Amino acid sequence: MSWLPSNDPILGDTKSCDALELIIIPRVRDLGGFEVRRALPHGKRQMVGPFIFFDHMGPVQFLAGSGMDVRPHPHIGLATVTYLFDGRILHRDSAGNVQEIVPGAMNLMTAGRGIAHSERTPEPARVSGQAMLGIQSWVALPAGREEIDPSFQHFDADILPVVEARGVRARIITGSAFGETAPVRTVSDWFYVDVRLEAGASAPLDPDYEERAIYLVDGEIQMAGDRFTGPRLLIFRPGDRITVRAVRASRLMFLGGAALEGPRYIWWNFVSSSRERIEQAKEDWRTGRFAPVPDETEFIPLPE
Repeated sequence: MSWLPSNDPILGDTKSCDALELIIIPRVRDLGGFEVRRALPHGKRQMVGPFIFFDHMGPVQFLAGSGMDVRPHPHIGLATVTYLFDGRILHRDSAGNVQEIVPGAMNLMTAGRGIAHSERTPEPARVSGQAMLGIQSWVALPAGREEIDPSFQHFDADILPVVEARGVRARIITGSAFGETAPVRTVSDWFYVDVRLEAGASAPLDPDYEERAIYLVDGEIQMAGDRFTGPRLLIFRPGDRITVRAVRASRLMFLGGAALEGPRYIWWNFVSSSRERIEQAKEDWRTGRFAPVPDETEFIPLPE
């Protein structure tokens, strides 16, 4: 996905839970053919742990013959995390990786010093039409690892651990939660969990990580007497154990990790601790110094 700044919505929720630091209403952006709800970055909070970008894609119903077409575009200094609840996306990148992602699976593309990729609806799904719903997030890399070689990891849904008990179903996408650890290799300490709650079920958000948030995709939850409906990003203070109860069937993403050593510059699809590195990346894309994505002839030009 691509990022450009926009105004944040005006917050309408109140909060009384002492552990709750900030409530973010995601802002809606049109990416051409479908909408996303963008929760991060926000005017009051750039990151939660290393999560610096958080896009809720859909739900959207693509008609037969149409689909998602995010043309080749560049990244530096981050890792993209793509996770779907519905639909399919075909990933291609300049390192030669080609991977179709389906619901419950996870793609982790670490850009490091630089990579380009495209994201499109696979041809069979384009012919028949498909619904799509999911999350794409960016994880900023630690300052000492921003220039590592690009890499790509894919994990099928049956490889990621799943915990089920008393109306709770949680898939551990990265890190550790609910007593399980995902097999994904990361360059910093962060976690990401897909949680489904039946009405009346409760789930803990343990204080194991320095920074934590819950993104309520849909449904309604109760926490310390407050009720919240989706979509909302709820950011918590460190150290408190949180219990979330579903008022009705709900889907949530638990996320967070260790805070980075400082803020990041973010311009378009580039993230860096150095403003000069961002300028270099602009020039590299403008002059064609990024490696091309195989089997792609289009690209997204540098924004004016």
